[in-house]
Amino acid sequence: MTPDDTGTAAPARTRIEYLEELGDELVQRGLRVRLTLPRGQSPSLHVMNPDASALTENILAERGADGWWYWWSWAERIAPADDVAAAADRVALVLAVH
Repeated sequence: MTPDDTGTAAPARTRIEYLEELGDELVQRGLRVRLTLPRGQSPSLHVMNPDASALTENILAERGADGWWYWWSWAERIAPADDVAAAADRVALVLAVH
């Protein structure tokens, strides 16, 4: 944790907060999102291209030794969770209709 302006430790962000932040960015890019909270499993962000409903992906947020990252469902990193714009750009590109 890092100190904020008041000198107290900033609260740690949660996996769900990271996914919600990415979801907001993806909605601005025209994608549809739904936060999925399955019992006994990690939450994920289900993302769909509304113009081609077959183009979907489940995005995860996981913390490792080097910080929080967004991950594809096939266990490949997308971008650091602190770079939401870069993550949203990559997801939008992959789900784009070509």
